[in-house]
Amino acid sequence: MASQGKVALITGAGSGVGRAVAIAFLKDGYSVVLAGRRKDALDETIRLSGAPGERALAVSADVTDPASVKALFAACRERFGRLDVLFNNAGVSAPGLPLEDLSFEQWKTVVDTNLTGPFLCTQEAFRLMKEQTPRGGRIINNGSVSAQVPRPNSAPYTATKHAITGLTRSTSLDGRKYDIACGQIDIGNAATDMAMKMAEGVPQADGSIRAEPLMDAAHVANAVLHMASLPLEANVQFMTVMATKMPYIGRG
Repeated sequence: MASQGKVALITGAGSGVGRAVAIAFLKDGYSVVLAGRRKDALDETIRLSGAPGERALAVSADVTDPASVKALFAACRERFGRLDVLFNNAGVSAPGLPLEDLSFEQWKTVVDTNLTGPFLCTQEAFRLMKEQTPRGGRIINNGSVSAQVPRPNSAPYTATKHAITGLTRSTSLDGRKYDIACGQIDIGNAATDMAMKMAEGVPQADGSIRAEPLMDAAHVANAVLHMASLPLEANVQFMTVMATKMPYIGRG
């Protein structure tokens, strides 16, 4: 396998897109560090992949906590000696409340997880990737189509995903001197537990409630794997993978 010997670290690997991506990377021959809050869910992802245990490391981690992030990357270095791909995927959303009714705590939870978390992980990835031999690596951020357009009552999530686009661009620029590439995948309506409510009906911009089409999360995993497979001289800067008929193009 072309990926044999390469190491990936995936946050939010215990469910949804993170689980699908972790399984795809393990099946492709990567050694994978799976990070998330619940180790039992991470262990289940490894089991579902069918990959040999020596290529997978489950680490319970909180991406909002600098000490926890440092320990996560230290575990990666200790177990595998290097890092080739970081997928910043862990994310949460706030309840779908009117903007003026959101609490400060609800806002802060989303910002800490969706923006501060990827920044902390990117910092630690830089520190590892610029010192390893061969030098460099790739960082892929999960942006969501919310990095481009909002849904109703989604200010915290949309704001953080727009900010991820800025982080992606800054990371691409600042990583050049270390041979670190950075790209972003914007996902629309992947069929995960978080998105299943789309099939039942969700608020639209015109005030109506409508069901939306979904796509298999495996398509997202294949796209991330493709981004990761490129040599460091090439980069997918931004990619959108979405359910073809979801209300996005044309806003409806």
